Amino acid sequence: QVQLVESGGGLGQAGGALRRSCAASGTILSIDAMGWSRQAPGKQRDLVASITSGGSTNYADYVKGRFTISRDNAKNTVYLQMNSLKPEDTAVYYCYAVVGIRAASYWGQGTQVTVSS
Repeated sequence: QVQLVESGGGLGQAGGALRRSCAASGTILSIDAMGWSRQAPGKQRDLVASITSGGSTNYADYVKGRFTISRDNAKNTVYLQMNSLKPEDTAVYYCYAVVGIRAASYWGQGTQVTVSS
């Protein structure tokens, strides 16, 4: 019904930057919110950043001041600008969207980010 396609560079250096995008397609009436979570080996999957259709944002403490989430509602696409990368940012990043009157959740396939020293 709804598909999320994630893209973005997978390899970065400490102190560098990467940018990710996530585009929603399919049968979509409205999108309430989109964002990313991430999961490192042996760790829980945690919320990284989210943005509502109205532009309200939320960030995990460990990315505040470094990552910026933005959204193009006309394209049903969300972007994550990742600056000042740290090796501990290494993880699989999963895009999600909350869609429609039932607030159904959809997840992307996940993309690997590796930050080297």
